[in-house]
Amino acid sequence: MAADEKLSRGGVGEAVEEEHPGALEPGAAPFGNFPHYSRFHPPEQRLRLLPPELLRQLFPPEGPEKRPILGLDVGCNSGDLSVALYKHFLSPCDGETCSGASRELRILCCDIDPVLVERAERDCPFPEALTFITLDIMDQENRKVPLSSFVSQFGRSVFDIVFCMSVTMWIHLNHGDRGLCEFLAHISSLCSYLLVEPQPWKCYRAAARRLRKLGLHSFDHFRSLAIRGDMANQIVRILTQDHGMELACCFGNTSWDRSLLLFRAKHTRETQAIPESSTKETRTD
Repeated sequence: MAADEKLSRGGVGEAVEEEHPGALEPGAAPFGNFPHYSRFHPPEQRLRLLPPELLRQLFPPEGPEKRPILGLDVGCNSGDLSVALYKHFLSPCDGETCSGASRELRILCCDIDPVLVERAERDCPFPEALTFITLDIMDQENRKVPLSSFVSQFGRSVFDIVFCMSVTMWIHLNHGDRGLCEFLAHISSLCSYLLVEPQPWKCYRAAARRLRKLGLHSFDHFRSLAIRGDMANQIVRILTQDHGMELACCFGNTSWDRSLLLFRAKHTRETQAIPESSTKETRTD
């Protein structure tokens, strides 16, 4: 089967490996679906910027029931960061989550690559708390049911928080300016809080260059993108001006120069201040 046909059917990793052995290097996977992503972008680099008490501050217990905090991890890859976020926010004690330390956390984790999702399911140490599904978040026809089904089982209509970690560039490169704006509109409609880690513009250039060097098809939209430059500020602008979000906090930058930006839906009641340990600055440069 030709590589193009495999790509169209979603077998991205398999097609690239067969046609170009070793092609899934940093910047080469056309949808960011690297088989060993956490080896070059370890979860610890993000976690050190995020206060462990963040979710407890944003979502304090409401009454004796303590309904669970619902999260959505978009582009979860093989689940390493999903698991790390879960453990980090529940303040693990000796490898176990501390009972009574906070409300329960339930995260729906989705990725476009079924091979990565299968690995995530197999290796997940918290299967009762983390649910992994194969989903193209840009597939408007097929995304609604799995997302709404997950929150409705808890009697809810939206997620408390969505994690979007190093995903925006891949959406942008594969779906263009219009696709990026549609994606941001959609995920902002799904939650009360949104944590975004945008890739800077230099990553766009590197991704396109590496794809060309491997002899793969370049990104169709790359040269025609009008939204470019300071991508963190661009995403702040789109979410705050067009989609009813406000920038609640910038947690600083990872060692690979990516900002961690927390947005709050303007209709969300601010119950607690963002922990001071996060940052006092909201600049994204």
